[in-house]
Amino acid sequence: MDYVFQAVVMGLLLSFMVGPVFFLLLEISITKGFKSALIFDLGVLLSDLFYIFISLFFAYELRGIGVLNNYLLSFIGGSLFLAYGIYNLRFKKVALSGENPLMLKASKSDKIFPRNKRRILNTRDVWILCLKGFTLNLLNPGVLIYWLAIVAKGFDLTENYLGQWHIYLFIFIVLAVFFGLDVLKAYLANRLKPLVTDRLLKALNILIGSVFIGTGIFLILRQFFKL
Repeated sequence: MDYVFQAVVMGLLLSFMVGPVFFLLLEISITKGFKSALIFDLGVLLSDLFYIFISLFFAYELRGIGVLNNYLLSFIGGSLFLAYGIYNLRFKKVALSGENPLMLKASKSDKIFPRNKRRILNTRDVWILCLKGFTLNLLNPGVLIYWLAIVAKGFDLTENYLGQWHIYLFIFIVLAVFFGLDVLKAYLANRLKPLVTDRLLKALNILIGSVFIGTGIFLILRQFFKL
């Protein structure tokens, strides 16, 4: 099942995409502790699941029972990958400046406590952190775009396998790798912070943009020219 490897790669790429969630996850882990960052990331995961549901519904509606619809889904998915990759390379600006959470001093409410003196989270804290992660991720239109592209990619990779469970396994692996690495980033936040430089962010942006462009082109050509 070659799609397993590609699902792992997709999960890795998503985990290192630079955006508000990436920075805020590190900032919350540093200022409020690992458990707070984990709850925040659970909110992000819930919004991802919501967008995945929408993407699957769209894909099933588009695919129908005709071969032409499979081509159309691959074309749309490839085009989204292509557009997102071009956006990363040409238009997306990443830099450790301005309102980057990692460059802001902790406020009184975000006081940095020693690891062994972090206060216990109450129910209200848990809901606020989870809702914060859910809302921040949900309001980013790019999230829906890349999940639509990934679901289309998954259908393309699993179309020759019997049973619909293959597409769900593909998505599960992407999510598991994505979420697992987010948890690892939160746990190692204090060690990662000095490594997050302008040069690293730009290099990640170029790498992810290039891979997305290549994936988009391949997804389109694979269907229309039977590669």
